[in-house]
Amino acid sequence: MTQVAAPALPVSDRVKAALAVTLRGCDELIPQEDWLKKLARAEATGQPLRIKLGLDPTAPDIHLGHTVVLNKMRQLQNLGHTVIFLIGDFTSLIGDPSGRNSTRPPLTREQIEANAQTYYRQASMVLDPSRTEIRYNSEWGDALGSRGMIELAARYTVARMMERNDFADRFKSGTPISVHEFLYPLMQGYDSVALRSDLELGGTDQKFNLLVGRHLQTEYGQEPQCILTMPLLEGLDGIEKMSKSKNNYIGISEDANTMFAKVLSISDALMWRWYTLLSFSSEGQIEALKAEVEAGRNPKEVKVALAREITTRFHSSAAADAAEADFANRAHGGVPDNIAELTVPLGEGGAAVGIAALLKVAGLVASSSEGNRLIDGAGVRVDSVVISDKALKLAAGSYVLQVGKRKFARVTLG
Repeated sequence: MTQVAAPALPVSDRVKAALAVTLRGCDELIPQEDWLKKLARAEATGQPLRIKLGLDPTAPDIHLGHTVVLNKMRQLQNLGHTVIFLIGDFTSLIGDPSGRNSTRPPLTREQIEANAQTYYRQASMVLDPSRTEIRYNSEWGDALGSRGMIELAARYTVARMMERNDFADRFKSGTPISVHEFLYPLMQGYDSVALRSDLELGGTDQKFNLLVGRHLQTEYGQEPQCILTMPLLEGLDGIEKMSKSKNNYIGISEDANTMFAKVLSISDALMWRWYTLLSFSSEGQIEALKAEVEAGRNPKEVKVALAREITTRFHSSAAADAAEADFANRAHGGVPDNIAELTVPLGEGGAAVGIAALLKVAGLVASSSEGNRLIDGAGVRVDSVVISDKALKLAAGSYVLQVGKRKFARVTLG
């Protein structure tokens, strides 16, 4: 007997709007047709969809680049769906090989627990904690056991696993691949089975792992999840992805003044990319701002609004006000109200102290040689005056030392 397919659910304006929210700033939504069906079904039944984001607590601190997927989770959360913040305490023991050209050292249990303690607290600055389900994949990872792991491994082929670019590249170059690394995408995929997720989010570098989840859900008789990949956020330089190792990042736990000033340091072109991926302004509001800039509005004013929004989110409105005032003060040659103060003894017999050495003692540079390089680049000021003489020595007295735009110290020599 021929089966008749169930009639497609109507696509309401509300569902279309939800799709638009999903697509905003994303790299790929796979497959879009299935996600539209899931949204329509959720509206018809009143049953919220289950949206999963898994993060391994490989480091305790989160920067703005990490919040791109968190922002998307919050937008979907605001539509009424269930957000699952999955802490990969089990998968962290394996180590994610994504984008690696060598085996990633697994973390110890102690490192994982220490990182996880601060990870969710920081993520809660973006997500609504009252509407977030927190899970740890050790719940089912530990229970799977040896037999369960073998049965799981039987549901995916080596040929499919070797389609991963990083595995394929390492194999061709003769770089070792440990067998346990194959378990990572399998376990990440199994997380989707355990949680019965409807949608999983990740960066573009996670696409393979997310697709494994779709495959395994089908293997276990579940409706496969859709996957949503988000682009990797460019850092302050506007070129490389935001990374602590590249020193082009803004940590969400940085002080308000530093956060505000760093946002204002980005280029006008990068500003619009950040608006799309980091701001909670609607697409219509962003387009209106673009039109105003094209009509002659100073783009710095729009950038200030972005800096205020981001600083307010991770601190407060009052902190954003103070950060804006501090930035304006510095822009006009002023000195921040709260800067480090220290007393430094003069040299033997009351001898004056060299500027590079003094910068190091004040904690403004890591070494005297760095101080000299900054002086060569006109990056050092004493009492608001640019210093060009590396041989300068300061006698007894009080001085305001400045390195770059944001580092200050008030030093008393005596």
